[in-house]
Amino acid sequence: MSDSIQIILTAVDFAARKHKSQRRKGSLAEPYINHPIEVARLLSTVGGIHDTDILVAAILHDTIEDTETTSVELTELFGARAASIVVEVSDDKKLPKLERKKMQIKHAPHLSAEAKLVKLADKISNIEDIAANPPEGWSIERKLEYIEWGINVIGGLRGINAGLEELFEKVTTEALKEIGDQG
Repeated sequence: MSDSIQIILTAVDFAARKHKSQRRKGSLAEPYINHPIEVARLLSTVGGIHDTDILVAAILHDTIEDTETTSVELTELFGARAASIVVEVSDDKKLPKLERKKMQIKHAPHLSAEAKLVKLADKISNIEDIAANPPEGWSIERKLEYIEWGINVIGGLRGINAGLEELFEKVTTEALKEIGDQG
């Protein structure tokens, strides 16, 4: 087995263990690990990204933010570059939610190219989920606000990957139409 495949599978195993008790917020309550795997798949299949560190970072992108994982732990296990990407896309959970959302918009243009790719694929996955499998109790307004915020974040990432950006446009257009039809 190649070293790349081995480290990617190790990242999937690590993330699955870290997210083992977590579920997606949607009504289907899917296992959380489906999300980071989807982000890595989008990067590879739509974005044409085959850089191991970027794919590993995609798989691990929520471990610092949503589990007890540290950047030191990720650096030791997966290397400084992959860990650095994860740190870049992680929100500071000490800040209030609204402040974290504002910071994502503010920081998006200043992310590394690698972090921009992960952030773009993450937003595609999340917006697809909001339209197809929204969290229980989310109003039409809240869904629309989330999509608008996602569009604002992605505004700072433009020019990073034509395939992913095209998919983002398609996903947001379909989500807005689907949600609009609910109203």
